[in-house]
Amino acid sequence: MLKVVTVVGARPQFVKAAAVSRALAKAGLSEVLVHTGQHYDWGMSDVFFEQMEIPHPAYNLGVGGGLHGAMTGQQLEKIEEILLIVRPDRVLVYGDTNSTLAGALAAVKLHIPVAHVEAGLRSFNRRMPEEVNRILVDHSSTQLFAPTTVAMDNLAREGISGPQVKLVGDVMYDAMLHYRERSVRPDWFGDMVGTASEFVLCTIHRAENTDTRERLAGIIAGLGTSQWPVVLPLHPRTRQAISEYGIEIAAAIRIVPPVGYFEMLWLLANCRAVVTDSGGVQKEAYFNRKPCITLRDETEWVELVAQSYNMLVGANRDAIAAAIAATRSDVQFSTGLYGSGNAADLIAQELT
Repeated sequence: MLKVVTVVGARPQFVKAAAVSRALAKAGLSEVLVHTGQHYDWGMSDVFFEQMEIPHPAYNLGVGGGLHGAMTGQQLEKIEEILLIVRPDRVLVYGDTNSTLAGALAAVKLHIPVAHVEAGLRSFNRRMPEEVNRILVDHSSTQLFAPTTVAMDNLAREGISGPQVKLVGDVMYDAMLHYRERSVRPDWFGDMVGTASEFVLCTIHRAENTDTRERLAGIIAGLGTSQWPVVLPLHPRTRQAISEYGIEIAAAIRIVPPVGYFEMLWLLANCRAVVTDSGGVQKEAYFNRKPCITLRDETEWVELVAQSYNMLVGANRDAIAAAIAATRSDVQFSTGLYGSGNAADLIAQELT
């Protein structure tokens, strides 16, 4: 039986792992789940394992916070120890986090093949730690699972092509299709917001936006102009930054605690529009046929911008305000940009 070690560490990876782990079990593969602890509080981590019925990790490394180098180094050291004990046939990693890079490096140093889910994404901004991570992991991987034709083209330009590269679609779409009937209206929604379909959903977490007062203040000011309530489930880092910077929160903004995946599904399905700096939430907006405003200067999901489903506004107050004011609820969305909802099964087939 093929033995796979899966390394996860952040919210989007828990969602992806839920879909793929289910497919691996169905295909008869043995999986050992390693959680690095990169997202270490209950609201950002444990709740996903509980709600999505993912088997709890065999190993929880508890490595979260701190500088990128220190975090990645600690994760690398501990993952290597686990791989020497488990001796898997494959190491499976997701996306572009420090956990992804640490898992891939630990594996290749021990000559264990690496399989990378969500391979080939590029923002072409090397100042982003995630961009460096994904490039290094792609060039270290034995099997590369690309979500889009754009990702396939990116890999080919870097000399990565052949049977080891497969276009499978996006596993987050698999997860959304599987779990959407279990979406949950948050308990606080009626008191804080009121009417469904007449609110804007926002998430902010990237360091480029939270670690600079000017950018974060511009974003908050832009959100504050909204004629609709803005629901903002606040990442712990963002909450701390707003407090330290002394940024005033306008009445339109409703700050709520981090939400679980099923609550997020409900909010995505019932909002008017999405404002985010998250790559995963950009796709989830598309899956739910909602216009997306992205608080970045570039995105990996260029096909959404090309189709005008996604607008890049950076941290500019006026651009954010204008984009929110211009949102429409009658946008017609095409289908199929991210596969047919069977990406996880295709990955399991390739691994076997």
